[in-house]
Amino acid sequence: MARMSPDNTSPGDGGSHSPAPSPEAAIFSAVLTPHRSLGPTGFLIFMLVLGGISFTSGMVFLMAGAWPIFGFFGLDVLLVYWAFRVNYRAARAYEEVRVTASELKLRKVSHHGRVSEWTLNPLWVRLDRDEHEEYGIERLYLVSRGRRLPIASFLGPDEKASFAHALSAALGEAKRGPTRTVFG
Repeated sequence: MARMSPDNTSPGDGGSHSPAPSPEAAIFSAVLTPHRSLGPTGFLIFMLVLGGISFTSGMVFLMAGAWPIFGFFGLDVLLVYWAFRVNYRAARAYEEVRVTASELKLRKVSHHGRVSEWTLNPLWVRLDRDEHEEYGIERLYLVSRGRRLPIASFLGPDEKASFAHALSAALGEAKRGPTRTVFG
């Protein structure tokens, strides 16, 4: 397959311009990101309050002569800070889902920046769910040609249900094919 240059000419085609293929209209498009309830400002306030409480408590023990305890209060604050940083780093992961009439594209980006992409034919894809009667949808999978691809793993049960409904509708529309409007 020839690569196209930015001016829509193929290398070695003598410079003749051909129209660029128009991108297919998206039936459904979503970017899924992990939920984090504590933003940067909330994190700063939390760490300042925790640090203040730990420092005050540590000073009480230091005044009582139990000076080693003071260090453990500081260590606790550092461990909580480290745990939040790891959690925020994991929040950089996301998934992109795009459905057109001819393809379903799934792009997963890990918190390390590693990208995995799959392109599937929406005619051959179905959405499979693992449901718990008390908790709702636990896992979602895209199933195509015998392969199960987990999707939306970091969403909560209600968010998974909403996403599954929207994606199922988009897959149904893609399977029906393009519709024609008849005037006259």
